[in-house]
Amino acid sequence: MTYRDTVAAIAPLDQAAMDAARERQAQLTKPNGSLGRLEELSIQLAGITGRECPRMARKVVITCAGDHGVVAEGVSAFPQEVTPQMVANILAGGAAVSVLARQAGARLVVVDAGVAAQLPPHPSLYALKVAPGTRNLAQGPAMTREEAIRAVEAGIAAFEAEYAQGLDVVATGEMGIGNTTPATAIVAALTGRPVPQLTGHGTGIDDEGMRRKIAAIERGLAVNRPNSADALDVLAKVGGFEIGAIAGVVLAAAARRVPVVVDGYITTSGAMIAAGLCHTAAHFIIASHRSVEVGHQAMWDYLATQPLLDLNLHLGEGTGAVLAMHLVDAACRILGEMATFSSAGVSGRA
Repeated sequence: MTYRDTVAAIAPLDQAAMDAARERQAQLTKPNGSLGRLEELSIQLAGITGRECPRMARKVVITCAGDHGVVAEGVSAFPQEVTPQMVANILAGGAAVSVLARQAGARLVVVDAGVAAQLPPHPSLYALKVAPGTRNLAQGPAMTREEAIRAVEAGIAAFEAEYAQGLDVVATGEMGIGNTTPATAIVAALTGRPVPQLTGHGTGIDDEGMRRKIAAIERGLAVNRPNSADALDVLAKVGGFEIGAIAGVVLAAAARRVPVVVDGYITTSGAMIAAGLCHTAAHFIIASHRSVEVGHQAMWDYLATQPLLDLNLHLGEGTGAVLAMHLVDAACRILGEMATFSSAGVSGRA
């Protein structure tokens, strides 16, 4: 499915289902509002799915991977070879996201949207490489507009393949050395905030590395002049292939009325691209957590949502999103399985 067809299929939240869920919440055996964010979440999930009492039994984590030419600017503490090595670790079940996905009972797949290495075939790997890494955004566009579209459509294709196998909720993850740099460039381009206020230490660069990172992002924005009103232009000029694929997952989930739990700093930049391509898609996003990356809250503000967790995470991979899946499941179970005052024979409010 093309990204244009996917965007055209995205409809608003189901207001009738939300009203029914809100009314049911008021009848459950508890003071109304006493479960706070879980109640709000259950109502959003009803609106996303179109069902008064949604279920989240089938969980999938889609971790998108890609490399970045901007690592040549010395913006990462790790070499680019780590990207394919970590993809292999994820697929072998040894990464943090692998452990947490098993705990959550979620299928875990990886999308190779642009890793700068030939990855061996694996049943949980989608080989959808646009190119072996982006170009250096500090010297010119990271990719062409056509490549940006292909990256988005890689995410759509992976989601559609998983949807065909059955899924109720999807989490986004990422893997790509140096990808906090394009993520910061994206949030700076879309929000207009100064780069130094948005730039963090990523995988652990020192102060000199921070200066190089800020300089590379500022140079990339100046050289490329991404159009903040055109999300594809922003993605093409300063983004990453895995970030585009994440945007595709978000769009495809919204089109299929599936909640998408967005992970950390890099995956949220992909969600911002998706919202730029279709504002309604933002309503299908569940904000999992607030990263220690300094610019992450600015991203959630842009998307007009607030995260469920704040655990000082900054790993990526989809780890925070998988943890938040437990809360998504809990919100649905409270709404669907808890007794009402009348069914339990409990006296309600006067």
